[in-house]
Amino acid sequence: MSARTTTPWPLVALFTAGYLAPYLLPTTVGRLSAGLPLSATEAGSIGSALLLSSATAGFLLASRVDRFGPRRLARTGLLLAAAGYGTAAFTTTIPLVVLGAMVGGLGSGTITTVAATGIAGQRDPHRTTTLGLLGVSALAGALYLTIPHLGPGHGHPLTAIAVTALLLLPATRHLPASEAPHNPAARTLRPATATPLPHRRAGLVLAAAMLCWSLAQNSLWGVSGRIGLRQAGLTEVTVGAVFAVALGAGLLGVIGAGALGQRLGRALPIGAGTALIAGCIALSSAATDLASFATGEIAWNTLYPVVLSYVIGLAASLDQRGRWAVLVGSASSLGTACGPLAGSLLSARAGYPGMGVILALGLLLITVPMTAVALRTRRGSPLPQEHPVVEIALDAVPAPRTAYDMAGPRQVAAGAAATPGSATR
Repeated sequence: MSARTTTPWPLVALFTAGYLAPYLLPTTVGRLSAGLPLSATEAGSIGSALLLSSATAGFLLASRVDRFGPRRLARTGLLLAAAGYGTAAFTTTIPLVVLGAMVGGLGSGTITTVAATGIAGQRDPHRTTTLGLLGVSALAGALYLTIPHLGPGHGHPLTAIAVTALLLLPATRHLPASEAPHNPAARTLRPATATPLPHRRAGLVLAAAMLCWSLAQNSLWGVSGRIGLRQAGLTEVTVGAVFAVALGAGLLGVIGAGALGQRLGRALPIGAGTALIAGCIALSSAATDLASFATGEIAWNTLYPVVLSYVIGLAASLDQRGRWAVLVGSASSLGTACGPLAGSLLSARAGYPGMGVILALGLLLITVPMTAVALRTRRGSPLPQEHPVVEIALDAVPAPRTAYDMAGPRQVAAGAAATPGSATR
């Protein structure tokens, strides 16, 4: 990917497509439960299977984007997403719904992997991430306003994800076919796949913490629709409107994070933001009316993408090749995958308010290691990165033998003429 300052819109588009399925999780799980002969726990299990498939793709492809090429992988992921979610949308046979959801999740994970790898190679990963979060928040908000008016049925949110994947296929034309040119005379040598990951301890701590962070977030997100419908006594239209407003507030949060940039570093937004999210989760889980439900959801969704953008930027700073960005993102997807099932089980055993307290306490605990990793970075600067080594073929420029037939001024002059500082850029 180019390091120019122009906006990498293909990466932003892929980010939007890859994250759309998790953003639509509440309505997807709720409609699976309402439109098919499934219990709430069974519907949550299908949502978990979808996201687990997405996480698996990320773990498998983290170091292989260069090998297969971003363009080919992106197209494969978009086609898998379209085929999988489309199949799940247009059938009522439970095994086919499960299979389609898992194939679609595999596509979403592939798309996200390509986007994360490309974003990590940008000069300003945080800026590109915020643009991607703006895109997915705006699209998901519009769908939350639209889907309730399309009638009942489990297929509407799944169809929306499939259509989005198809519409973004043309954007892959602007991705490189391969990260490594085939011309050996002027290729950029990137570190081999077997090269050890830099900052291994910090990356592992961040990945483990991010798994738990996403688990807590999506345990609530996966049952938020049921909290609004059953505990707060709202209609589906009202709950959809609350989610749309909440995602709109998330847009404002992302815009604010983009404007703030790295002025406060990463530790303060990640640490303080996660602590505030814990309070929002407890409030939303205990909601019994429209005011408390809307307040908790809107405040939570305002903060969530802000913290997420800084965490993704932090992961990208650990490795310029994007491996930690993909692995941390996949760990996040793994936590997201367990979220719907964990939320269903916790709410069934402890009730929605009890679930909120448990999740809030867990978030407060993982705030410490996440903040510690963020403190390892310099204020507003990434950790040291790997730099590509350029191999230049010298045999194409034969040197006259007279340059070597004696020592003295002529030899020194010839050597000075070959210094990098004199090369034409």
